[in-house]
Amino acid sequence: MSAAQTTRIGIVGWGAIGRVVGSALMEGALPGAELTCVVDNRPLGEAAPAPQLTFEQAIADCDLIVEAAGQGVVREWGERVLAAGTDLLVASTGALTDEDLSKKLLAAGPGRVYFTGGAVGGLDLLQAVRAMGPLSEVRLTTTKLPSTLEQPWMDEELLGRMRTATGPVEVMSGTARDVPVKFPKSTNVAASVALAVGDLDAVHVSVVADPAAEHTSHVIEAAGAHGSYRFEVRHLPDAANPATSQVVPYAVLRSLGAVVGRTGQIL
Repeated sequence: MSAAQTTRIGIVGWGAIGRVVGSALMEGALPGAELTCVVDNRPLGEAAPAPQLTFEQAIADCDLIVEAAGQGVVREWGERVLAAGTDLLVASTGALTDEDLSKKLLAAGPGRVYFTGGAVGGLDLLQAVRAMGPLSEVRLTTTKLPSTLEQPWMDEELLGRMRTATGPVEVMSGTARDVPVKFPKSTNVAASVALAVGDLDAVHVSVVADPAAEHTSHVIEAAGAHGSYRFEVRHLPDAANPATSQVVPYAVLRSLGAVVGRTGQIL
């Protein structure tokens, strides 16, 4: 940090998440933090409220990098950010389904890596329960509009069922190890739940397409020897990027507040 104890923040990705987070920082919404630069593979010109730098420049100039551009950025740059002594806040937690990458990031340094919970709640409680013993069952059901779930690997039969559906259609079921890989922009929540539980294979995930889904919903159900738990959240999709929820950039800002030491923070 600088002598004035201001955290210099760089944002990677000037999209639905980055724009909200960057604009809030520029407006002084987070005392003790300032937007130093933006990194994006597109020339932003006057659209960027701070200098647009290369990733290498951002690492050198910033105390903390916010990843808001997708799992590929975490894979390509995560270790390099941390090795340079810069902290990293990851929004695309789906990248951590790669256990080798996860281990490397957690072992890297001297920079520190943080993960934001994004569009889901209850992760703190799941972590607390996990400390008492393993959970015997963890299920996540994610429901979104069919158009936000279409993927290049889908065959015509599945795409046809999704596009003509008049009610909910299960698109995929599997573990938190498998599902985020297939939906890199839509199922970061699955990886976040698995990080809280501590086991990718213990979380069973169902992805549902529903043409009537005005809200994106995530339902977490967990049970163990010490109790049972159920969390349900329903969010409006972001207008610019319906694959993500409107709340995600504000979850990133909350995480930033905890990192830079905002007083009175619920942790």
